[in-house]
Amino acid sequence: MIIDGKDNVAVAIEPIAKGDTVTYLCDGQDVTLTAAQDITIYHKLAIRDIPAGEPVVKYGEHIGVASRDIKTGEHVHEHNVGSHRENLEAKA
Repeated sequence: MIIDGKDNVAVAIEPIAKGDTVTYLCDGQDVTLTAAQDITIYHKLAIRDIPAGEPVVKYGEHIGVASRDIKTGEHVHEHNVGSHRENLEAKA
């Protein structure tokens, strides 16, 4: 499932096995990719390459930063995503 065209991850709405073809709807068009790893239900997978340091975007919102390069179809979770906490003191 993908919600926003800015997203670079999709959420698995059923378990996905490595090698499975994944199809999702984005901006009114079907898009397919191959799962590079097993993906647990309700976990995320990369819908495009995400370079280290780039924000991870889900539902149109930044949810973290890639802590390493993440390839299309890979599982996206705490092992490859770091926090993106804002420095609120700098904004004061």
